[in-house]
Amino acid sequence: MGKAVRLDKFLADAGAGTRSEVKKFIQKGLVQVNGEIVRRPEQKVQPPEDEILLNGSGVEAAPEFVYYLLHKPAGCVSATEDKREKTVMDYIPSDRKGLFPVGRLDKDTEGLLLITDDGALAHELLSPKKHVPKTYYALVEGRVNDEDAAAMRQGVDIGEEKNTLPAELEILSVKEQDGGWQSEIRLTICEGKFHQVKRMMEAVGKKVIYLKRISMGPIVLPSDLKKGECRPLTGEEVELLKSTGGMR
Repeated sequence: MGKAVRLDKFLADAGAGTRSEVKKFIQKGLVQVNGEIVRRPEQKVQPPEDEILLNGSGVEAAPEFVYYLLHKPAGCVSATEDKREKTVMDYIPSDRKGLFPVGRLDKDTEGLLLITDDGALAHELLSPKKHVPKTYYALVEGRVNDEDAAAMRQGVDIGEEKNTLPAELEILSVKEQDGGWQSEIRLTICEGKFHQVKRMMEAVGKKVIYLKRISMGPIVLPSDLKKGECRPLTGEEVELLKSTGGMR
C-alpha cells in the first residue's frame, strides 16, 4: 500500500495547483476518490491504490524529485527565504516543500539557476571535485585582452589560499564607450566561489558591470525563456545532469 497523505497535499504536490487552489477544487466537488466526490481537503488517500480524479481526469502522484530551470532576474536573492529581499523561490509556481536553488547567483546577477529538492544531485553538481563547468556572459569595464585570457587559463589570485582553477575566457567584443573601454566576454569556470567571476576580473584590473550565467554543465539557458520565467527540466535534461554529476 502507498503512504497515506492528505488529499490537498497530494494534489498540490502533483502539480494540480497551489494548496489553496486545490482546497477550492475539493470544496467545489471537482475531486473524486475511487468514484466518489470528496469535499474534505484533509481526507487521507493512498496512491496509487486510490484512484483520484480532478475534473474527470486522473491525477498521477508527484515524482520523487522535481527540477526547475529559472531565468533569474536581477534584484532577487538566491535563497529559500529572506525577510527583507525577494527570493528566487518567488518565481517558482509550486508549493512543494523542500525546494532550494542549486548554488547561488548574486542579487544583481541574472541567468540560469536550477531549483530542485534533489539534495544528492545538487551536492554532486556543486562539489569542487566534480569540476562542473559554468559559463557566464559579462560586460566588463576596460580592454580585456589575450594576456587576461592567458591569466585565466593559468588561474588567478583572488585572495584565497589557492589560485582559481584554470578558466576559459573568450573575448566577444572590445569597444570604446564614453571615453573609456568596454569588453564583452564569455567566461567558463569550474568552481563556485563567492563573487568568483567579479573577483577574477578584478585580479586582472577589470570591473564587471553586468553578469549573466548562460549554462551549467550540459544545461543551457533557453533563448525563449524570459527573465523571471521558469520551466520544469525535461527527463532528458535531468539524465544529462545526473551523468555530469557522476550519478549515472
